[in-house]
Amino acid sequence: MITSDNWADAEVLWDYQHMGQAVEPCSVALGLGSHDLGVADVAARLYLTGTVPLLVFTGATSATTRERMPRGEAEHYRERAVALGVPPRAILVEPEARNTGENIRFSLALLDREGIEVRSALLACKPYEERRAYATAQKLWPEVRWRCVSSSESLREYADRIGDARLVLDMLVGAHQRVLVYPTKGFAVEQQVPEAVTGAYERLCDAEFTGRLL
Repeated sequence: MITSDNWADAEVLWDYQHMGQAVEPCSVALGLGSHDLGVADVAARLYLTGTVPLLVFTGATSATTRERMPRGEAEHYRERAVALGVPPRAILVEPEARNTGENIRFSLALLDREGIEVRSALLACKPYEERRAYATAQKLWPEVRWRCVSSSESLREYADRIGDARLVLDMLVGAHQRVLVYPTKGFAVEQQVPEAVTGAYERLCDAEFTGRLL
């Protein structure tokens, strides 16, 4: 049972995760692998609108995606983007990464092997992971000018599309925990967290939306 108070707190975290960065032309867009094919849709639009000349899809599989994406997250993203009109020549696939840090590091290595210079990059990711993605990329590849982009859905719309509201709220809480914890481990840069966001996070933890906590 998800109460109205739970939804209200989740909205606070959802709004915090959206960084509101301007989408601008960049050298490349990285589509960070996950269970959500909507990330591939976002990345495809970036190419089709001329915002980027190249897409990199990165990701292996996880417990969440092993059955629904048996060929790997990056490959399923590639197939989706091609179906939407992106030419295969404009896509690189990095099929080994199993976390956000590896998404960034392995994509950097792939682009370096291909001889592609990157000065700026867009991170296409799930809506509730913009801050984690940005903080990780900024830590691991600070020479690049980073921007995050995700689908423009509301929290309720997103949960309806995914088809599992409990999973979405668990993921949202887990993503926020990583924003807090990963800087202390050297995995990401630190970000300011308003008191209202901290309160919403703590209440959701108390309500046992903890399925994706570390």
